[in-house]
Amino acid sequence: MADVASAVAPLTVITPRGPEGAAPAGGMIREEVLRSDKSWVGLAYTVPGSDSGWHHHGDHESYIYIVSGLGHFDFGPAGRDTCEAEPGDFVYVPRGAIHRETNPGGEDALLVVIRVGEGEPVINVDGPAQG
Repeated sequence: MADVASAVAPLTVITPRGPEGAAPAGGMIREEVLRSDKSWVGLAYTVPGSDSGWHHHGDHESYIYIVSGLGHFDFGPAGRDTCEAEPGDFVYVPRGAIHRETNPGGEDALLVVIRVGEGEPVINVDGPAQG
């Protein structure tokens, strides 16, 4: 067992680097924690009454954990579909799904975001198709 353990990289503590390196999207602040060829991990903050602007995550699937505040998401044809998540909930965003996060609550929202895929992790767009 010692041979296997010596071949494995040590555990690493990573401190968020701040908003540098994270694509802006409207009223959302993103902090990139780490990025590799196939993943992106970070934090996202929205203040009450703000929204992220319309965007998608290209070839990335996103897994979003709501730490505090409300996670309200608009998506679908003309952005008419919505879902709302509370602290402790996860939200799954499929590849290429155009959406925006809004914060209709009275407190800041903090989200932990994990994206798995390749290419640019955030692509800002004008909005969803008017289907």
